Formats: sequence, structure tokens, C-alpha cells
Amino acid sequence: MGSLGYSQKKIRIAIDRGGTFTDVHAYIPGSSELEMVFKLLSVDPRNYNDAPTEGIRRVLSHFRGKSLPRDEPLDITDVESIRMGTTIATNALLERQGERVAFLTTRGFRDLLVIGNQARPHIFDLSIHKLQKLYDTVVEIDERVTMEEFLENPEKEPIDINSDDALVEGLTGEAVRILKRPDIEVIREQLRHLQTEEFNSLAICFIHSYLYPNHEDQVAELARSMGFEVSVSSELQPTIKMVSRGNSATADAYLSPLIRRYVKNFGSGFKGGLDAEAGKLLFMQSDGGLCLWQKFSGLRAILSGPAGGVIGFARSCYDPDDKMPVIGFDMGGTSTDVSRFSGTYDHVFETETAEVTLQTPQLDINTVAAGGGSILHWKNGLFAIGPDSAGAHPGPVCYRKGGPLTVTDANLFLGRLRPEYFPAIFGPEENEPLDFDATAYAFKNLTDKINAEEGKSFTPEEVASGFLRVANESMSRPIRSLTEGRGIRTSEHVLATFGGAGGQHACDVADALGIQRVVIHRYSSILSALSEMKTDQFASEFGSLTAEAGETLAAQGFTDQQIEYELYLNLRYQGTNSSLMIQKPSDSWDFSRKFIEHHEEEFGFVLDREILVEDIRVRALDKTAGTENMSVSSALKAVDIRLAPQKKSAKTTRVYSQNQWHEVNLFKLEDLEAGEKVPGPSIILDQTQTILIQPGWAAVVLPRHHLLDREETTLEDTVSEDPGVVDPIQLSVFGHRFMSIAEQMGRSLQLTSVSINIKERLDYSCAIFSPQGGLVANAPHIPCHLGAMSYAVAYQAERWGNTLRPGDVLVSNHPAAGGSHLPDVTVISPVIDEHNNEVLFWTASRAHHADIGGIAAGSMPPHSKEIWQEGASFTSFKLVNNGKFDEEGLAEIMLKKPASYPGSSRTRTWSDNVSDLKAQIAANQKGIRLIHESIKEYGLPTVQKYMLGIQDNAEKVVRNLLRQVHDQFSGLPLEAEDQMDDGSKLVLKIHINRDEGSAKFDFTGTSREVYGNLNAPRAITFSAIIYVLRSLVKEDIPLNQGCLAPINVVLPAGTILSPSLGAATVGGNVETSQRVTDLVLRAFQAAAASQGTCNNLTFGTGVKSLMARRDQVSTIAGDAGAGPTWAGQSGVHVHMTNTRITDPESLERRYPCILHEFGIRKGSGGQGKFSGGDGCIRHIEFRRDVQVSVLSERRSVPPFGLCGGKPGTPGENLWIRKDEYGLREINLGGKNTCQMRKGDHIIIKSPGGGAYGKLV
Repeated sequence: MGSLGYSQKKIRIAIDRGGTFTDVHAYIPGSSELEMVFKLLSVDPRNYNDAPTEGIRRVLSHFRGKSLPRDEPLDITDVESIRMGTTIATNALLERQGERVAFLTTRGFRDLLVIGNQARPHIFDLSIHKLQKLYDTVVEIDERVTMEEFLENPEKEPIDINSDDALVEGLTGEAVRILKRPDIEVIREQLRHLQTEEFNSLAICFIHSYLYPNHEDQVAELARSMGFEVSVSSELQPTIKMVSRGNSATADAYLSPLIRRYVKNFGSGFKGGLDAEAGKLLFMQSDGGLCLWQKFSGLRAILSGPAGGVIGFARSCYDPDDKMPVIGFDMGGTSTDVSRFSGTYDHVFETETAEVTLQTPQLDINTVAAGGGSILHWKNGLFAIGPDSAGAHPGPVCYRKGGPLTVTDANLFLGRLRPEYFPAIFGPEENEPLDFDATAYAFKNLTDKINAEEGKSFTPEEVASGFLRVANESMSRPIRSLTEGRGIRTSEHVLATFGGAGGQHACDVADALGIQRVVIHRYSSILSALSEMKTDQFASEFGSLTAEAGETLAAQGFTDQQIEYELYLNLRYQGTNSSLMIQKPSDSWDFSRKFIEHHEEEFGFVLDREILVEDIRVRALDKTAGTENMSVSSALKAVDIRLAPQKKSAKTTRVYSQNQWHEVNLFKLEDLEAGEKVPGPSIILDQTQTILIQPGWAAVVLPRHHLLDREETTLEDTVSEDPGVVDPIQLSVFGHRFMSIAEQMGRSLQLTSVSINIKERLDYSCAIFSPQGGLVANAPHIPCHLGAMSYAVAYQAERWGNTLRPGDVLVSNHPAAGGSHLPDVTVISPVIDEHNNEVLFWTASRAHHADIGGIAAGSMPPHSKEIWQEGASFTSFKLVNNGKFDEEGLAEIMLKKPASYPGSSRTRTWSDNVSDLKAQIAANQKGIRLIHESIKEYGLPTVQKYMLGIQDNAEKVVRNLLRQVHDQFSGLPLEAEDQMDDGSKLVLKIHINRDEGSAKFDFTGTSREVYGNLNAPRAITFSAIIYVLRSLVKEDIPLNQGCLAPINVVLPAGTILSPSLGAATVGGNVETSQRVTDLVLRAFQAAAASQGTCNNLTFGTGVKSLMARRDQVSTIAGDAGAGPTWAGQSGVHVHMTNTRITDPESLERRYPCILHEFGIRKGSGGQGKFSGGDGCIRHIEFRRDVQVSVLSERRSVPPFGLCGGKPGTPGENLWIRKDEYGLREINLGGKNTCQMRKGDHIIIKSPGGGAYGKLV
């Protein structure tokens, strides 16, 4: 090929480097061939070192008409710009392949990022595996500031900053008290030591630096002068929450050197390097903006790749004429990213990526580990997709590098990919096509295995199709979270499909979601790269720094006339931490009105509380950037729609769909003209993508898009039409569907609740149940709730039968009715067949209310003896009757009745109780609507069949587990015994019947109920058993009533595990439940004892108005016991709880206290072959007189070890008190309430875990 002759023109190149493929889009103005698009493998070490550089080489080779050598730097004088999105930061974070980092933080918080929010990532993982922390060492800096005022102070007085030398003004004008100024010379010596250890990258995060950054600034200046690379939390993101801000600084320090090295190496591929071409290279940031390569940093690079896709579909697929919101579905090789655009970009400012909570502006993108490279698994009678991926190397079976079966293989095997039209870039030499024969052989072997295990007669086609259906349902779950989770119907959207695999799944995913239209951009498979040609270039800075934001764009060559500014306030109600970023209204400065409107839209309610400003954001952007020249609707009106002539079909091919092979037309996009319509089933191919048009759909080709519309309803693709046969493929699909419903209920509850316990600590659970009350599916919330809730629902099902009507809602919390303890209030709603009033399902939500009355604030009295002392109780109260919320009846139970007992109070948080109950009702209603939609989609017999099928599957798995345990212990009974701190015994003997795969859990010998509150309602023991069984399975099976079907439980009446109706139980739920779990694990010899407590701590200021009081309630992390192959995890919640803990900055901002230390209690874990985890230390000083209550266990009886492992160290609760006799250190014991004075301290030392195996 000769030169194209466009030497006077400049090339613009956009690149998206993904995990599997790198997409390249090049634009050559003025040529007849305006655009050049192609894909190449992101990792192919035998052929090139760097995929983006290779892509540029191929573009320049094409442009110059000759092949440029790979081993010589490229001359890019013909290039105007290179814009790139990359997953390098994401992958480094996932794989923990960043820089060695030293973390500098305030003394007392060296372990804060390890503990985090104290919740464990996977509630049924006994080993509690966590990804490696990002830093290698910690340096504690002896500095400290705190808030002078606290938000929950009802008697606020003006503060004179000039009255005290220790008081200074923070960035917001609030008073800050300096408790300890940093000693620069001491810090200099600490930094010199780091230099001797060869640390170069530092992360700095001091408490309250978002408000008073001076101490961070001083240390950062010193460190930079000594040659360190420094990431400073207050510079990166000056917003409240020390944990996420510290993680952000650490992630930036961890990733930025890697980014700089990559950019330098990338630049070495060009003549003169990047410095010679200073303004040509720009990178996509996580917030959707582009920045010069010199400004590209680790923190803002984490979602660089996915952000490009969001910008791409928003600019190219959203129709400003009809304003129908669009869901972006970016299906790549490793994962699928979903997002939503309704005319404005949705940003989030705190996210979790790779188990790291980050504070940085990011586009709101949900990711699911299901992409073209996701590995197909057959486990426990279910089809599963991922989360592991074959990646680019070795890749799927068909890549000819010895990889596993993947989603891509299924698409190839079923005819949805044609090897002859796919690039020949596979095999060891990068020159072979996809290998269909190897894929077909692998599917045959897998099918043989499934048929042998299940006694079925599936064909390989049915198996491959089944895996794709499960993948589609799995990928639909995050989409429902983006829509249904926010109260927006999924079906009222357009689906914009892109990414390399998106076109093959577009129709199927739309069908799963009830969406009627799909828009696919002509370059959908490289839309992330294409978007980088179109992206706004904007900078975001905090504070009133409009000029600084503008200067950032001016440095990129933009004039004042091209730049516009957007002003945002981050607002929240007083007493909550749920903030909303509100853009300045176009017609006024009334941010409050817009905040109230958005809050009601997002959360479903408004509050009569003061609105607080968290921070200010100024965005500068290029106002000349625009969307596609013509909207989709305009383009559709402009074309003459007609059927594509048959002669344009390149060939016919066979595609398997809806349980049969179809002979379909295969069209090449280059042969189709705008306006031509292609009905399904058929395939459209171009250079970079394959689009499958399913039966019942039709595609219309537009100049820049393909428009797919649903034209007729087709039958669901089922393997078996026999209503009596449970199909494992459909069973897997329903497993995802039922779980998705429970997840959306939980999302709704978190959004619409007002109390900190629910919204922030996440102390709630949502689930759906069978007509008899058996658990069908739950979201992974609080384990103590999950097994117990079914008994609460079953109680109501038996009591009310079919007498309830649509809209009726019940509420219950009494142990006699399946309750756990009284603060856990369960709202139960029937799903009713409106034709015959038969109950089809139940939905329920259980949430911990901050207070429901009783003798102590927080309704968690350490020394309660009778149940009435613990607050209001409901056995079965119809909260909503014929659609009417019975507030009067509720007040009788929560206000009048508790106050009638001696020394007892009505609920102290009435307004919050009412709001949270309404939030629970809304969550149940969300579940009801989604269940009815599933019934409409599949039919009631099918839905109910798979409701039972899901339970039968779990039962089968547990029976197999019990048979394995029987063999492991040679058929002998499993026995365990333990002792509570008060001497009460817990006794268990398990007899397993191998033939049935059943077991009897016999607790005979357990002590009598106590005259205290450690009595555990019967449902608690069932929760512990189902939790242990599910954890021992070690596979991702649905948790439901089937897990308990093989289990017979003997709980002698009148014992601590089956107390009388009037017994106090508040401690049984949080303390005894943990001990029972340890007991069951001990019987199975599955794990040594964990901390065996929740370490409940409550304190409040004791204000006069009971209605205004909001106490601080927390459960504190400890250790995990060791197991046969793992050491125990430290500083984490275990077993029956998984609630989060309040961030140190939020704690001090809200309450009159100073958190001096929150760290790991070193050496408290038992020693052994696998040592137990260490507990925690939490040290708080009070700045006002407060009432303090502690409720805890394992303060005298240590957590046991197993198989020769040593026990852990018991916990300790200390009161540091100063009186006229001096300083006193008082042991509070495990359970106590006391009045502490200003200046008093409490130190909670949680227990260490038991070890497993003898120390060698």
C-alpha cells in the first residue's frame, strides 16, 4: 500500500486498554477512510510488550503505508492527540502489585485501615480471607486535633476561638481544638529511618485533616524536602471519614509510582519521549474527565477504563429528544460494568474497589464478575459463572492456549460467534482463528459429567445455552440495583450495549429486564476508546477555587470562552451521614429546596432537621464538547425503513436459541444501508463486533447506530417443559432472581431509613419466604437474623392463614413469635393472589431500632431481668390494615405500654421508629412488586416450583455434607461443651444418620434459663446452626430453609436456649448467639473459638428530652478463631454479626468524646500451629458527663483452642476514673451501666481467638 498522502493532517487516536482486549479508534480528518478501528490482545508477550503502543504502531503503519518495526521508537509528529483509558491501576489494586508504601497517621490509629469498618467481606467464609493491605509499614505521628463542638449537643453555645490558645478555626469556620502539635524534629528522624528501609512513597492521613489540614501540610512539606513521593489525604479529598480518606491516600501512594513508571515506559516508545510531545497524551480519569499525562495519578485512575464507556454511551446513545433514560451495559472479557444516564452523570464520592473503601469522585458504575472470559462452573447441582476469569492469557478454550471453558466458548459453540469473521490473533504465534473443535470437545465432556451426576440427558447445546442464561441473569442483577434499588422501573429504560461481548447478549439481557429497545453504537465494541475522542475535559477541586479549576483547563489550551463552571454543595441532614451532591439550581441559589426534592426522590422521605454543608465542589468543563450530531429518534425519522434484501446476506449459518437450532441470515454491516431492517433470528457482523438478533426482535441500521426493538413476545428459553421436572439451568436462573429481589429490598431499606443503625451500621436483613414461612432467599446481611426470621414469618403464617388482604402489614419482635431480641423489629408482608386471597409468598425485613423503650437508653440494658425491661414488644400487630398505617395503635404499644412499668420509659426515638418502620414497609413492598413481576413473566406454577427447587437443592447439598462428616468421624457422635462467663453450661451432641444424610442436634444438658438477659430465644439456635452448615459447605449455594430440612433440633424447655416467655433476652441475641455458634463449630472441629461476643457499647449525654436523645450504639470487632488450614483474622466481626462501626471522625463530630485508640490488641490470640486472631482495643475519653453501658461475654472464660491449640486471651472492660483519691483503673466486668464524668475514659479490650493445632 502506498502513502495515503495526508501528511498535512493530524491523526487523533483513542485507546481503551482492558483486561482482555485493547480497543483502538483512530480518526484521520479529510481522508476517504475517516475512521480506523480494531482490537488486539492486551497481553501477548510473545508478540509485543505493550498493547497501546502496538496499536499506535499499527495506526501509523497504516497511515504511512509501510510496516513500522516494533523495536524502534515511533515518530508521532503526525499525531494530534492520544487519549487513553486503562485498567492498569484497577488490575494493580486487585492483584496487589503496587509500590511499597509507608503510612503516616495519628498516634493510636496504626491499625485503622486494617480494621476498616470491621465488617468481613464474605459472611460465610470462616477463614475471613482479606486481600493484602496496601501499605508495608506504619509510622504513628504524635499529633492530635478534635472537634470542639459536637452535633448531638442539644444545648449548643457560641464558641470564642480567641478564648483559648488551643482553639483554631477550621476550613469550615468550625472550632478545632489542638491537643498535640507535631514535633518536626522527631518526625524528621522517623522519616530518616524510612529512608534507611528504602521507602520512597508515603501516604499521610491525620484525624480531622479534612477540617484542619495544617499538620498534614507540615509533615508533607518536610517529607517532600527529603525526597519522598507523598500522597496527602486532605489534598486528594478533603471530606469527612478518616478510614476512606486514609485508604484513598494509601491507594494513591500505592498506585501513582506504578502509573508514572507505566507512562514513562509508554513514552519511551516514542522518539524524544513524552516531554517532546508535551500535550498530546491525555488519560481518562475515574470521574469521566481527561487529564494531561503529567496529572494522571493512581487514585483517579482506578476506574479509568470503565469511565470511558459511560461517557461513550451517554454521548452517543442517550436521546435528548425523547429523554428516555439509558442503561449502559459494557460487557468485556473479564467483567461487565453497568451504569445509568438520564441526562446528567451520576457521580459517587465513596466506593469500594478490591476491598478498599475510597474517597474520590467517580462515575457511578456497578461491576459484576461476569464477562466473555468468565469461567463456567458446575457446582452442587447448579450452573455458575465466574467470578474467576480466563483473562487474555491463557484465555478461553477456543484461544488455543490451554484455557478453561468460558462464556466466550459458549457463544462460539452455539453459533453466536463465527471464527471465520473473528480476527486470527490466537494460538502461540498469534496467527490462528478461534478453535471451535476444542470448545465442542470440552462441552461434550462437561455435559457427560452433568448427566452422570444428575441422571439427565442434556445435550452439549443445552448445557452451553444454560450457562449463557445464567450469565445473563447474573449480569442483570447489578442493573436492577441501579434502577429498582432506587425506585425506578428497569423496563422504563433503553439498554445501550457495548463492549466486545455486548452485542451477543443484548437481546437476552433486555428480555431478562423487560426492556423493549436496545441501542448499539456502530463502534459499540470499542465505545470506551471512542468516547475518549468526545470527553469533556474538566477538573474538580474542593473549596471556592473556581480560578484554580479553570487554570487546570487553561493549561490544556482552553480559552475562557470555552470554559464553563458548575457549582455543587454536598448536603446532609443533621444527625445523618447520608449526603447528596447538589448542583446549583439554574434559576436561583436555593440549594436547600433542590436538596429536599432530591432527598425525597432518592430516599422517599424528608426530615424536619437542619441541612448541613459538608463541602463545596467546583467543576470546570469544556462547554464546546457535544453529543452525536443527530439523536437516535431524529435519525430514525430521517430514514426510510424497509426490509434488508435477502441477497445482502453474506451467507446463512446455524445459531442455537430457544432450545433449537435456527438457520439464520448473516449480514455484514458494510453491506447494509441506513434504514434497512433485519428481523431475528439473524446475525450482523462488522470488524469489531457480533450482534445476535434473537427471534421476536428486529434491528434497524442507522448511520451511527443499530436499533433493536422487541416486536413480539417469545417463550422463555427452557430446557424442560415438564412442569414436574426441576431443570438445573432454570434453577440457577431463579437462584439469581430470588437473590436479586432480596438485594433490592435491602437497598430500598438502607436508602429510605433514617436511623444510623440501619442506614450506616447496616444492622438489618431482608428476605423472601414461602407461604408456610420457609426461607427462600436472603441478601447477605446479618447472619443472626437470617435463620431466625423464618420462624417469625412462620408464626404469622400460622396465626393469620389466608385472612390477610393485599396491603396488610404485620410487625413482630417478641421471642415467642420468632423474635431475636426486642430492638430487632420484623415487618412482615404477605404476597397475595388477588383472585383468591391466597398467600403466595411473604416478604420480611428485620432491623435494629435505636430505641424501643425500657429501663435503659438504646433498649440494651446490661442487667435486665424481665422482658418488659427491654422495651416495647409485639407478638403480632397489624401495622397496616386495609392500606392504613395504624399510628395510634403503634403509639399505644411503643409509648404508653412501656412507660407503664416501674423504671421503664417509652421509646426515646419515636419519630425515627415511625420513619424506619415505614422504610421497612417500603422495602417489603419492593419485594412484593418484584415477585409479582416474576410471576407475570414465568407463571405462578413455575415460580413456586423453583421456590421449592431452590430449597431442595440446598437440602441435597447439606445432606451430602453430613454424610462426609459422618465418614470423617467414623460415625461417632460429635460432642461439644462450653461455659458462659456466669458459669452456665452449653452442651451439644450431634448424631448423624448417614443413610438419610440427616442429623439430630441435641442440646440436652444445657443450663437452665438465667435471671438475666443472656437467655436466647429458640430461633437464635437455629440461626447458629444454619450459619455453620452454610459455612461448612464452602461453596456459593443459596442459604434457605432447605439447609435445615435434614436437621432435628432438641432444645429442652426452660433452658438458656429455650427460655420462658417472660425471660429477658437482649443479651441472648448478641452474646449467647456467638457462643452457640462457637459450640457448633467445636462439635464439627471446624474452627477454634472466635471472640464469642459483640462487645456492645452504648453511651449518651442523658438530655432531659427523651424524644430528642440519640445515643451512640456500637458493636466492636475482635478476633476470628483459627481453623484446620488457616490462622484467625484479627480486628474483624465474626459469625452472627457483621455490622459496621462509626468512622472516628464521624464519632467525634457527633458525640462528646475523643477516640484515643482503635487498634489491634497484639498477642491476644492463642498460639498454635494456626494461631488465633487478635482482638481490638478501643479507648474513648468523654468530654461531657455520660451514661455508659457495656454488654459483653468472654471476660472470664477464654475463647478455646482446638486440637492442641492454645486459648485466646479473655476480654476486659476498664473504666479510667479520676476522683479526689487520684487516678483509678476499674474493671467494669462483662456487663455494667455507670455514670461517667467529663475526663473519664473507657477502654474495651476484645478477646483474642483460639488457636488450632499444637504449636510445633
